[in-house]
Parts: sequence; structure tokens; C-alpha cells
Amino acid sequence: METEIQVKSRMSQASGYTLRISGEEWVEHVFNMAIYYTNLTKKWNSDATVLFVHKTEVGDAFIGYGILDRVLDRDELADDEKLDCQRGGWKRAILFEYVMRFEKPLPIKETFLKNSKLRGRFFQGMELKREQVEDILKQAGSRRFHQKS
Repeated sequence: METEIQVKSRMSQASGYTLRISGEEWVEHVFNMAIYYTNLTKKWNSDATVLFVHKTEVGDAFIGYGILDRVLDRDELADDEKLDCQRGGWKRAILFEYVMRFEKPLPIKETFLKNSKLRGRFFQGMELKREQVEDILKQAGSRRFHQKS
């Protein structure tokens, strides 16, 4: 049985994050390989939901999500993954249990972030509460999605 302190600690942890994917090549890589390379040094909560942001024809939009499995330093990666990581100048890789790509991007301006001044790179590593993650997934789900893993 969890103590009140353990429950409060768990509730204060982020339930999700946003990661911004810069180029179309990397969008395909993330959804085909279920891996994202980064230099972010934050403490990631395992099993967290990560929402992917990408610049689309309608501006920044959520394009899918993944369930975080683990984070590995570049030296812990297989040779081909290590080369991809080095090529981009990244230090670590986020591996996902699975990733889902939305059939239609969900423009950020249509979400609870619509009044936010955040743009582009400022979505990198942003922490989200459980309700925020659920809200975005519900909105995107109403637009239908398909799975790739």
C-alpha cells in the first residue's frame, strides 16, 4: 500500500513529454525504428507518453506519440544506431515500447496550448500532466490514427 508521500511524489512526476522532430527524414526514422536521438539530459519517467511535434503545412502539430521504454547513452547502442546518433551529434537515444502516428496531424493551435507563446524548439522536452496528455490523445483519436512499430 502506497503512503501519502509516495502518491504525491508519483502525482508530481510528469506523465508525458513533448519532443520536436526537426526533419521529415527523422520523422520517418522515429516511426519506423521507435527510437529518438537527443542531447536532452533530463530524468525521463519510464512508461511516460511522449507526444511528437513536427512543423507541418498548418504550423507546429502533434503527429503521433510513443510509450517510453528506456534511455541509453550513445555508447550503449548497437553499431548502426550509434552511427545514426553520431551523425546527428546526439549523445543519447530514447527507445520506445511502441509508437503511433496520427493519420492527421493535430495542430497545436487547436489544443490547450493554443494561447501559449511557445513555438518550435521550445516544445523540446516539455513536461505534461496526465490530463494534458489524455486531452491531446482524445483530440487526435477523434481524427483517427494508425499504428507503426
